[in-house]
Amino acid sequence: MVKPRRIDDFKPTFTNLAQTSHYQVIFGGLPLGVRQHLNVRGVNYRFITETSGLLCNNAVLPGATLATSQIVGNFMGVTENMAHTKVFTKINLEFYVDSEYKSLKFLEHWIEFIANGSREDQDRKDYYFRMEYPDDYKAYQTKIIKFDRDYNEEMQYNFYGMFPQQINSIPVKYEGSDVLKATATFMFDRYTAGKYSSYDKYRGRYNNLLENKRKSKTNNTGEFGAERIDTSELNISYTPEPSGSGSGPSVSEYFSMG
Repeated sequence: MVKPRRIDDFKPTFTNLAQTSHYQVIFGGLPLGVRQHLNVRGVNYRFITETSGLLCNNAVLPGATLATSQIVGNFMGVTENMAHTKVFTKINLEFYVDSEYKSLKFLEHWIEFIANGSREDQDRKDYYFRMEYPDDYKAYQTKIIKFDRDYNEEMQYNFYGMFPQQINSIPVKYEGSDVLKATATFMFDRYTAGKYSSYDKYRGRYNNLLENKRKSKTNNTGEFGAERIDTSELNISYTPEPSGSGSGPSVSEYFSMG
C-alpha cells in the first residue's frame, strides 16, 4: 500500500526550483552573405555574436509537437495512435533597442537580405522582390542556454536552420517615454536539447534500420553470399528437402553439372 508523503519530504524540492531568469541567447553560424550585408548596414559580426544576445530581454524555450495518425487494427474496436512527424513551433524574441539601433538593424536587415529586390529603386512601379536561397540566409549555430540561479546546471537548446520570419510593429509615442523594444518571430528547421546534437549518434547507432543491420551483420552469410535468416525466435521448424526430390537439383548440384 502506498502511503502519502509528508510536506517536509517535498520542501527540499520546492525550495530549489528553476527560475525564468538566468538565460543567455547566442547568435552564430550566419552565412557569409548575411554577415557581409549586415556589416555594410552598420552591424558588425562581433555585435551579433557578443552583444545582440545580451539585449534579448525576453525569450522563450522552444516547443515541439508530434503529429500522429490513428491506425485501425485487425480487431474490431482496436485503434492505435502512432507518431509520424516532429513539428516545431516558432519562437518570439524581444530585444532592447540600443542607442545606435543595432539590434533593430540586425533584425531589419537580416529580413531585408532574405527578401532582397531588383536593382531598381523601390519608388519605381516595376520594382519587385527576389527571395534568396535558404542555405544563404539560415543560421545553424544559434542557441539559448538556460542556467540555474548558481550557474552550476544548464539546459542548452541548439537551433538549426533559423531565420527571422516576422518583426512585430513597434509603437512609439511622446507621452510616457519608455525603453524601445523590438520583437521578432523566428522559424527554424529543428532544434536539439542538451549537449549532443544527435542522440542516435551519441548511442553509436542510426535511425536507418538497414544501416543497423549492415553494422550488426558479421559472418552471417551463407552460400554465394546470401544472408542467413535467423529463425530461432520465430518458432519455425525447417526440414531440408532431400536432394533430387521435388522441383529440381540443389544449388551445389546445379553448378556441378557438366
